[in-house]
Amino acid sequence: MKKTIFKNAKIITPFRLIEFGGLAVENGKITEVFQGEPAEVPGDWQVIDVKGNYLSPGFIDIHSHGGGNHDFMDGSVQAILEACKTHMKYGTTTMVPTTVTSTVEELYKTLDNIKTAKKNNADTPNILGLHLEGPYISMEQRGAQDPKFIKNPDRKEYLEILSKTDDIVRWTIAPELEGALELGVELKNRGIVASIGHSNAVYEQVLEAFEHGFTHVTHLYSGMSMVRRIKAYRYAGVVESAFLINDMTVEIIADGKHLPASLLKLIYNIKGADKICLVTDSMRAAGTSDTESILGSLSNGQRVIIEDDVAKTIDRASFAGSVATADRLVRTMTKIAQIPLLESVKMITYSPAKVMGIEKTKGTLAVGKDADVIVFNDNIEVSFVMINGKIMINEI
Repeated sequence: MKKTIFKNAKIITPFRLIEFGGLAVENGKITEVFQGEPAEVPGDWQVIDVKGNYLSPGFIDIHSHGGGNHDFMDGSVQAILEACKTHMKYGTTTMVPTTVTSTVEELYKTLDNIKTAKKNNADTPNILGLHLEGPYISMEQRGAQDPKFIKNPDRKEYLEILSKTDDIVRWTIAPELEGALELGVELKNRGIVASIGHSNAVYEQVLEAFEHGFTHVTHLYSGMSMVRRIKAYRYAGVVESAFLINDMTVEIIADGKHLPASLLKLIYNIKGADKICLVTDSMRAAGTSDTESILGSLSNGQRVIIEDDVAKTIDRASFAGSVATADRLVRTMTKIAQIPLLESVKMITYSPAKVMGIEKTKGTLAVGKDADVIVFNDNIEVSFVMINGKIMINEI
């Protein structure tokens, strides 16, 4: 791992753009951020001319199911590593692989594979840990989740799951289910992010969930309740609750398909970049040109079609996952939703780092932080990726 100087860059921080700047990397850490030309460079350092492009923190994707024709639940360590490598090409330097509702046996196999993958990911993005999406979700808001495996939280079952691994870093749950609030407290006590998703809850239930440790909302607007009537009376749903509870963070699938520009702007105007994470929620077809694919594992997944840059069910009645990569999220926010670049980058670097509690080491280009660094041009096309000071891709 060589000592590295970047120069002639537009450096993105969460707070400003440093024109014509650079930074130094040594032993996997950022040791200096500067403006102007670098001082005299020792002979044993490598110099990388960014050529006026953007130098950014690596993207952090906290919700992805796969990519490169691999799903994180395919049942092999290799599938996990290859999916991560696919997303690395597009600027992702830290990932949170995500499960779907499945059998307990399939989940345990995934837990084992994630643990092994984390030990063998020298050539992939950082694998932060696992995100469980289900099985404790609402049947009415299940989306593409398999109804065969949906259930209410069972204390004996989830304690056994939690006892088998320390790699679970977040869990998506419908908080209105019996036993969900108790699970929220358990997760909070263990430092695991409890997230509301695939939920039919009303405001009063969401507020109670927030008081029991649920701090985040999974893919806002997708798989959740909005304003509805119950016996003539109107009730706010999960979406409105996320807006009303100021300290609740949210994530959005900014692929330009799941949410139109108008809703992306609305969410940004209400929550602000500090409370929003951009996520791919990608399935295995991300980073491929496939027109047909499988949502979920090869053994238990369902066939889907890929058209209009999004996955759909065979009957085209609903979306069946994103095929986005992280660069596309930033491109959508800046080009389509017209959100400022610095704010858009913050939503896939600093904000997810804070949600996952890793902001002391990742998410910004600052002295002492891990050297997770990428370079992209005005069209958010990634040409360089460095992870923990190691150059993974260099096409500058």
